[in-house]
Amino acid sequence: MTTKGLQRIFATVTDLPSMPASGIRMLNLLENPEASVDAIEDILRHDPGLTANVLKLANSAYFGIPTRVGSPRQAVILLGLRRLVQLVIASCVSAIMGRPVPGYDLTAGDLWRHSIAVAIAAEALVKNKRGGGVEDVFTAALLHDAGKIVLGRFVQEELLDIKRIRASGVPLVLAENMVLGTDHAQIGAKILEAWAFPRDVIRAVRWHHDPEAADGSRILIDIVHLADLMCRKNAGVGSLDETHGELSPAVLSRLGIEENQLEVVTGKVADWVDELSDALTFN
Repeated sequence: MTTKGLQRIFATVTDLPSMPASGIRMLNLLENPEASVDAIEDILRHDPGLTANVLKLANSAYFGIPTRVGSPRQAVILLGLRRLVQLVIASCVSAIMGRPVPGYDLTAGDLWRHSIAVAIAAEALVKNKRGGGVEDVFTAALLHDAGKIVLGRFVQEELLDIKRIRASGVPLVLAENMVLGTDHAQIGAKILEAWAFPRDVIRAVRWHHDPEAADGSRILIDIVHLADLMCRKNAGVGSLDETHGELSPAVLSRLGIEENQLEVVTGKVADWVDELSDALTFN
């Protein structure tokens, strides 16, 4: 693709709907260690629809709250600020991520279901990995394929060439780069930059197909990479029709996860993907 064509793809990122103001303000609260429940309530008070969606999510069985959550204040107390922000972000992006995606042959809801499955798998992997927890893993995993909502129409335009290259066993992300000069991971990172997401989340989206190419800490990237690979390989848990790679011994070693633990994680995804898909789908 020509430089002009590549610029056209990058320009499309700015044509996307911006992250709602409520979502941006909630993200900013994560940078403030003194953020109060009052500040959170003030944000949600001005967006009744968002509040209703967040409470619907908070009451999903997946999040394991034994009592009915009836207010944002109660949600913060029971879930914590970071989890509440994750629910706000999920609510804000659900409509755009639930669209059909041309080029990838994804009907309405396919990409969103896969994204939810990867988020569930990523959280399950965190519980099995060696060492402490990983912040923002749910959000990073949920948004790992956001670039497809932009790149899809350009993939559609060049579909014959991409299919020809993939026919020889070339992974999708590499075929995208060979034909378009970019790929959905890079475009996804640019979308999240435009939406002012934290740097670690952007890095996880950018390198989730190629953790070894990333500089610095790879833990969050490794988890999203592994969760995505597992869900693409396993039918019924948000699989996509893509050429998948093999499990990387380096990734498993860094995370301290044994291959036999992955079946447990896959089982958890199968248990929860329908429940969370319903809770995260808004009209």
